[in-house]
Amino acid sequence: MKLRKLMAVMLTAAMSVGLLAGCGSTAPDAAGGAQQRATAEAGDAATEATGGADVAEGSEDLMKLEFFDTAANYQGDQTGWFAKVLADNCGVAINVIAPQVAGDEVYQTRASSGNLGDVLILENDQFQDCVKNGLVKDMSADLANYPNLSKFNDQITQLNSSLEGNNGEIWGIPCQMMDTSPTAYSQDTIYSSPMLRWDLYKELGYPEMNNLEDLLDVLQQMQEAHPTNDAGDPCYPFSLWPDWDGGDNMLGIANVVQLTTWYNQKIKGSVILQPDGKFLPLTDKDAGYYRILHFLYEAQQRGLVDPDSGTQDWNAACAKMSAGQVYLFWYSWQIGFWNSTDRLKAGNAFIYVPVKDQTYYADGDTYYGSGRVWAVGSGVDDAKYAKIMELLDWLASPEGLEYQHDGIEGFNYEKNDHGTYNILNSNALMDNLTVPDEWGGGGYSDGNNAINQWICDAMCTDPNTGEMYNNQYWSSYKEETMTDMKKDWQQHFDAEEPAQYMQKNNILAISPNVSVSLPVDSSDISVIRNQCSEALNDYSWRMIFAGSDEEFDSMWDEMTEQLNGLEMEKLVENDTEKYTIELKAKNEAAGK
Repeated sequence: MKLRKLMAVMLTAAMSVGLLAGCGSTAPDAAGGAQQRATAEAGDAATEATGGADVAEGSEDLMKLEFFDTAANYQGDQTGWFAKVLADNCGVAINVIAPQVAGDEVYQTRASSGNLGDVLILENDQFQDCVKNGLVKDMSADLANYPNLSKFNDQITQLNSSLEGNNGEIWGIPCQMMDTSPTAYSQDTIYSSPMLRWDLYKELGYPEMNNLEDLLDVLQQMQEAHPTNDAGDPCYPFSLWPDWDGGDNMLGIANVVQLTTWYNQKIKGSVILQPDGKFLPLTDKDAGYYRILHFLYEAQQRGLVDPDSGTQDWNAACAKMSAGQVYLFWYSWQIGFWNSTDRLKAGNAFIYVPVKDQTYYADGDTYYGSGRVWAVGSGVDDAKYAKIMELLDWLASPEGLEYQHDGIEGFNYEKNDHGTYNILNSNALMDNLTVPDEWGGGGYSDGNNAINQWICDAMCTDPNTGEMYNNQYWSSYKEETMTDMKKDWQQHFDAEEPAQYMQKNNILAISPNVSVSLPVDSSDISVIRNQCSEALNDYSWRMIFAGSDEEFDSMWDEMTEQLNGLEMEKLVENDTEKYTIELKAKNEAAGK
């Protein structure tokens, strides 16, 4: 069986050679990496990888670790160049259990057995459940012995102290912690905003867009002028996928959910947080879910939505992004499938273009973490526990972070005379370039980091260079990509970067990063949530492809009636109380 090529990413990086305590380095002096991505190859559980060093060779000398990983899009053994990195630097081989591939029921099945795995990457509510049920190991006696983890003692302590009944134990480590502050915003581009191919936008005369209707007009003109890519494949402004629906503690179609943030609305479970700080039910027609769902329906009516959208998986959608078949990106990581240095120089890369009635919701720097949690399974023996702690500390080290966030030295980057780094092979991920033999050969994306989660975010500062690990923030990259396209964008919008434009024009609403443990669903609420989620997703996809306004509204009313019959009002009441706790913490962090 063949592993399908995919990899989502917001190209990130920084590189260097930091050797640290934890996993002893026996590999060549190099850094390597990954990107800030949604990385993956969603495959089937067994997995034979195509390309890339196979862990089997010499694996008898490695400790095999089982990762239960809610962030992973690929299930099976890690192979390829990153398998070699883990083997050479940490003496481990890993097998990934991925609920996004195997199905959400795998969590309950494995939790019921009393053994989720050796290393766990969990959603916050799962983490709380595991602590209560004795499925994770207390790390408090050992954490001080690991200097790279200890640097984040404030964030780690904050997470664990918020657990009910905690007496100083350390049960988990936040994912994607940062070294800035909870109210800072360090990125040039926010997570979700309308991004267009600059050459196609320029070809139309840089039209101003006042609202979503204007955006559809522009996209329609692009499609009419360029109905196919260079290979003759059909192009659509929107190519959607259902794989992530109902994820990230939000009800609804993921692609709809994210676009509500264009109007400073954030879906929290079954409710939508409004700009005024109030919560509305997701089914309220005055809230953003209805608005964005109808926007996609209007796009479909104009022929702007890929007809495969409701059935294709994420891999297929990403392949179309890489092939130039998509004219609108709305996730920041999507540019990793297209925006190579050459395309930035050619002027046909994607970049944010303002829609004047929009105000964007963005979460602040993930100082306290992204919400997911690393933990150690309670069933590991002493030898395995010691190896896991070494691995976690190495993953939080400059050397480990360079491997995860950057790439292979000499292949993904090189050192320059200023002590910083220059990018090489910026298309390694999107084109699955063959890596050097000394790193096992095979395709770069085939062997990319299947864990798809990081202890430290790529926006942290690499002490070896003084620059962020994220390669889009390297001074060399900034200089190299100060292309005519970028200068043209800056001239038109009078700003250096998209986020600066938003802040300058008061259209960026930054939500502080906080660490709170929210109540876990009762069994009754869990049943209601699952039933409502299934119904909402089913109706939403059918509404996008409705044949008329009347059919769309009829289905919305029918859906609302069915959700009410499933007792969604109880879910709305539960989620309003639950997320009010988080909102209060955010307001306190913002000094409100």
